[in-house]
This record gives sequence, C-alpha cells and structure tokens, in this order.
Amino acid sequence: MKKLFITLFLPLFMLCCCQKVELKTVTDSSQIFKGEIAGMPVTMQLCYSGIADCSLYQYFVDGWYYYDKYQKKIPLTGIYDYGKLTLYHFGNQQKQNAKLLKDRITSPQQVEKTAEIAEKLTPKEYIIFEPGNLKGNSIEGNFYLNKKVQSAHLFTGNDMIYRFNNYLTLPNNKKINTFDFINKHGGNQLISYASGENGNRILLYFEHSSNFNACGRCGASEGEKGYRILYFTKDWNYKNYEEFLTESCLENIYNTVESKSKDRKTLQFRVSKTASFPAYIFTVDIKNATILKSK
Repeated sequence: MKKLFITLFLPLFMLCCCQKVELKTVTDSSQIFKGEIAGMPVTMQLCYSGIADCSLYQYFVDGWYYYDKYQKKIPLTGIYDYGKLTLYHFGNQQKQNAKLLKDRITSPQQVEKTAEIAEKLTPKEYIIFEPGNLKGNSIEGNFYLNKKVQSAHLFTGNDMIYRFNNYLTLPNNKKINTFDFINKHGGNQLISYASGENGNRILLYFEHSSNFNACGRCGASEGEKGYRILYFTKDWNYKNYEEFLTESCLENIYNTVESKSKDRKTLQFRVSKTASFPAYIFTVDIKNATILKSK
C-alpha cells in the first residue's frame, strides 16, 4: 500500500515542486472582440494594417463583424486613433474605397479628417467607439445605418489592436500580462525570481522605445532601459512593482556607470544627476531578485 501511495503521489509532488516562473513575448496584430449593436450580440475581428504616418497610436485596421445569430461576415476598414475606433463598411465598393481611404490619410492632420474623407466615399454603415466612453469593462459607441443611430458596445476595457504582450506564467497556475499593468511597450526579459518572508519577487530587465509616436519627443529613441522588481504575495497574487532606469531619453538619464561583482551575481549602477533628481546608486542582486537604492 505504501509503495502504491508513493507511485501515485510522487509525480504530483514533483510537479508542484518544479513549478517555475516563465516569460513569453507575443506581439499581437489582431484582436477578436465581443459586443452588441442595438442590443444584438456581435463578434468583431480587427487586424492592424499599417501606420497612418509615424505613430503606433494611430493606425489603419481591417476586419469584419457579424451578428452572432447569423454569422455572416460584414467587412470593415478604418482607423485606430488613440483609442478611438472608427470603422466603415462600403458595401460592394469595400475593397476599392478602403484603399482610397488609406491613400488619403497620410498624416495626423488627415486622421482628424477621417469622417470627412470617408463621407465622400459614401459608406453603407459605420461604427464609432470612443475611448472616453468607458463604462466598467465596456467601451460605448454608436452604429450608423440609413441615417439611424443605434447604440454599440465592445465588451473590453482596451480596444488597442497592436499589442506587445509579455506573459508571465507563475506557480499555482496563474498568468499575467505586463501589458495590462506596467505599460504597453513590452521589452521585458526575465532575470530571476525569489521568495521571502513578505512574499515573492520577480526581477526583470527591460529595453523598449521611449515613445510610440516617432514624430514626438524621444520618438526615434530606444533609450528606455533598466530593471523592474515585481512584488507578489506568498500565493503569487500581484501587488506592485518598482522601476530603476539605467538609460532614458524621457528622463534624460545617460552615461550610467555599471560595475559587476567577480561572480557576476551583483550589478551596481551609478546614475548621474539630472534636472529632475540628484545622482544615486542602485545595486541589483540577481540571485535574490532584489534592488537596493542608495545615495
């Protein structure tokens, strides 16, 4: 009986003990949304199809939607503009007019005139979702057909199509995405993780663009670099995170001096004084997944 017990439960014990933290990077260029139009359930798929000018906050989307009851796909084309989604269906002229719409929108100023440009192409119907119209976890909008206006909803709190996801797989079968609680830029790399009396910690190194808008401040820079510590409870519920920059165009942090211990398990960074804060030092303990900041 004892042998049977060991045979049955040893694999389970080993599985629990071998649980580890992993990070997986996935760049999405399409999203499937659930929602409603005039109270009727709909499904919508939208795909990123190119930047209008120089900002990843403004880009073209193509796709379709259907009423769940009928599942007949209705093609769409339009613009994602800082969270605002404007989507058009041009009927039999969908392919031709979708191309014309994109050809005429070549700058942020033209993005602002999307409605005016599209009106000249006589859409059969269109949908507008406004980022400010967020109620709970639903984005509110309007559906326009034959000069009639109906309510529309997307059952999501984020309608961004192009996403840099960094999925962290945690013990206890938990999974989180840094896209949802750090920032939209991704660029994280898993360095180490450790446990202590107050819970668990994950140490990340990151490099990402300073600004999604290449025409804006620091837009051409890849200068946001540094370390992050994510803090969790003992049962791996997320609490908060701290960030320590080694280089930043946005914060004017440059010429940081790095030194390493002989065993390379400890890294020290001397950050120069900037207009915003005095010089300081921070030390990264890789093995214990901790960072200590000092003057």
